[in-house]
Amino acid sequence: MKVLITVKTYPTISEKYKELACTAGFREDGSWIRLYPIPFRLLDEGQQYKKYQWVEVDIARNKGDQRPESYRVLSTSDIKLLDEIGTERQWADRRKLVLGNKKIYTNLKEIIGLAHHNKISLVVFRPAEVFEFVAEVAEPEWPHDKINGILNSMKQGHLFEDQNLEDFKIMPKLPYKFSYRFKDDAGVESKLMIEDWEIGQLYWNCEKYYGKDQAVQKVRQKYMDDFVKTKDLYLFLGTTYEWHVRKAKNPFVIIGTFYPPHLTQESLF
Repeated sequence: MKVLITVKTYPTISEKYKELACTAGFREDGSWIRLYPIPFRLLDEGQQYKKYQWVEVDIARNKGDQRPESYRVLSTSDIKLLDEIGTERQWADRRKLVLGNKKIYTNLKEIIGLAHHNKISLVVFRPAEVFEFVAEVAEPEWPHDKINGILNSMKQGHLFEDQNLEDFKIMPKLPYKFSYRFKDDAGVESKLMIEDWEIGQLYWNCEKYYGKDQAVQKVRQKYMDDFVKTKDLYLFLGTTYEWHVRKAKNPFVIIGTFYPPHLTQESLF
């Protein structure tokens, strides 16, 4: 099956898989699909896909995940990388693939109700207003018991025995939780955490070049001053497995952002 990758979340650690990132995207007909679990950084270089790249994968229903879009990759070594979709002509090709052949949701009550009935767990959402970017201090380290479990499994050779793990280092935990506060088309306010790999990588790059004190401000400038104020912002929302099953009040988090430039009159012709 061909899948256009549009979502990679920041990795979490797993004693079974070592490190996991939720991957999601669109089939050729525009419908959502979630590919999980995938230990992205343990994939061979020839299987490490980019966002907005078509891949070909063999998949099967994920029997351990009842969410309707969830599938598992049968063999990560068989992932084939195909064409990348660029940003030419004001993101025209990406706009067509992301916004075409699917409903763009604008109401929180609607998507939460659909999730509670297990009809959806992934949506493209257009907020009526994003009015705040929030950065909150978080625990700076992964839980020690999970780290120890992973290290023990590595020593015993239980994790991906066909992979060379000698130089592999677990992705550091982000020391901040980043969120958007926004309103939907009914004026309902919500605060959702941003779990995109992109925001995590941006933070680490900013910390490296500007230092920890300025890193958060640089991230805020990108996600608020740029994406919110100068771009045509859409949010990729996804439910977490735990809160989906438990039918939480709002089971969604922000798993990605789509921020094409505003269309100019010239781009319409």
